[in-house]
Order: sequence, then C-alpha cells, then structure tokens
Amino acid sequence: MQDEQQYNQLMLLYQQLKNGAEDIAGMIDSDDYDSAISMLKNREQLYISCKCIRNYLELTPVQTQEVDKIVDEIRELELKNIKKLEKGMEEVQMELAKMQRTQKLQQAYESDIDSAGSIVNVQE
Repeated sequence: MQDEQQYNQLMLLYQQLKNGAEDIAGMIDSDDYDSAISMLKNREQLYISCKCIRNYLELTPVQTQEVDKIVDEIRELELKNIKKLEKGMEEVQMELAKMQRTQKLQQAYESDIDSAGSIVNVQE
C-alpha cells in the first residue's frame, strides 16, 4: 500500500516536472528568460525528490514502463528547450557581432572627421 502511494507521489512529481518544462518552453517563446531561469532553479529540488523516491521504491514492470515513458517525455521537452535557447543565443551573438562592426565603423569615421575637419575647406 505504501509503495502504491509513493509511486503515485513519484508520478505526480514527474507530472509537475513535465508541466514545468512546458511552461518554460512558453516563457522562452515569449522571451521571458528571467522567469524561465527562476523556474529552472526551483525545479532542482523536484528532480532530487524524484531521484530519491525512485532509488528506494521497488517498481513493478508496468510502473517502471510508465515512469520511463514520462521521464522520456520530460527529457524530450528539456532538449527542445535547450535547442530553443541555443538558437536564441546564436541569434543574439550574430546581432551583437553586427552591432559591434557597425559601432566600430562609426567610431572610425567619427574620429577621423572630428580630428581632421571637413573634406572641403571653404576658406581656402
């Protein structure tokens, strides 16, 4: 009886992790990275709880199959989130490099104009 309750608790925790991964995906899509990061930090304790319960719980083959299925779903969602973040990082790095080139170009021309004056000298 107690094993059944612990199994139900484990499945509930895994479901919370799955829902959290889906929520994080939505936050990433809406560029709400601060909320996604804080949610990721809070999920660490859930992972630890799941690992502890799973280590000490003797699961039936059917229960093991159900647990493995939800763990695979969570893993899949987490990998999608990681890929989204990596893609976003690449885009930010490309934009940053573009802005740095533009800024470097502007600074080069601004310093030449300020120190050398205009191209046409009207007084001569």
